[in-house]
Amino acid sequence: MKSKTLFTGLVIAAATWAAGSALAAENFPSRNITDVVTWSAGGGTDVTNRVITAAMSKYIGTNINVVNKTGGVSGSVGLLEGFAAKPDGYTLIGLSESNTTAAVMGGWDKRVDVFDFFIATSSPDIVSVGKNTPWKSLDELVAFIKENPGKVRVGAGGAGSLHHINVLAFEKGIEGEMNFIPYPGSSASQNAALSGEIDVVITTVAEQNQLIQSGDFRPLGTLTEKPYALGDMVIPSALEAYPSLKKHLPISQAIGFAVRKEVPTDVKKTIAKAFISAIGSDEVKKFAAENHYELVGAFGAEANKKMTRLESLFSWTLWELGAAKVDPSTLGIPKPE
Repeated sequence: MKSKTLFTGLVIAAATWAAGSALAAENFPSRNITDVVTWSAGGGTDVTNRVITAAMSKYIGTNINVVNKTGGVSGSVGLLEGFAAKPDGYTLIGLSESNTTAAVMGGWDKRVDVFDFFIATSSPDIVSVGKNTPWKSLDELVAFIKENPGKVRVGAGGAGSLHHINVLAFEKGIEGEMNFIPYPGSSASQNAALSGEIDVVITTVAEQNQLIQSGDFRPLGTLTEKPYALGDMVIPSALEAYPSLKKHLPISQAIGFAVRKEVPTDVKKTIAKAFISAIGSDEVKKFAAENHYELVGAFGAEANKKMTRLESLFSWTLWELGAAKVDPSTLGIPKPE
């Protein structure tokens, strides 16, 4: 009798939960949404999330409040906070491709398949130096690095980030060694280059755009296969100058946000509808054009497949470069095809 009573109670509880979830999805959103951005204020992930969610608010019918939760490795502090929130669609996790390395860098023990992704923008990485440094070309910088191992100070986002991977790949490709100094995000590393705390900074064209245009940064090479036109200048391709860089580069960026996989499907459809409307809005198009971002607008299976591929590529690249703390194979991360 006791077992039958318990079973009946569970059935009633499950039915009540299902009805409650369906009702919650039907009424979504009935209050403000929070976007937990895993990187620092002012960087590419932060700025993109603020622009996209501001546009989404007009279509979804409620405010989306952005908060920055930085720290850990590969943005793991923000990932953990976002993942710990109830999977009801009221918490977005603002992130980038760099977060896919959190597991192999020891930041947490989960793979990217716990999320559904919405990819908004992308921008290529670039190697720049401060205006007061002595190097006028990439060749001059590379020659100095090779003659002075470990002396040049290079900054980028946190350990395991896309920019950190690009630093490692750049060093490998030129057979040189720099002194890597991690920062909680691109903005912080660029501020360090501005103040002279570091000599070289590797972040995206979008993030460095204004500093290059103002003359504060001197761009020496893009980590892309082709030169990049920025205003009246053409920045040479580091991969054309040093073909050995092509062993690990180029690696593309993917900025946007995610929700937990368990979020009700109808809620995710509502978020996706607002996301696509925002991507197509004039304000977001203008933001992308003025700041050198490519609009992506991927979600669902397409976005999940891209982030899974980046998880594999980044994790195994870090492992092969000797920078990962956890063997990707122990996490079930397949080698990139």
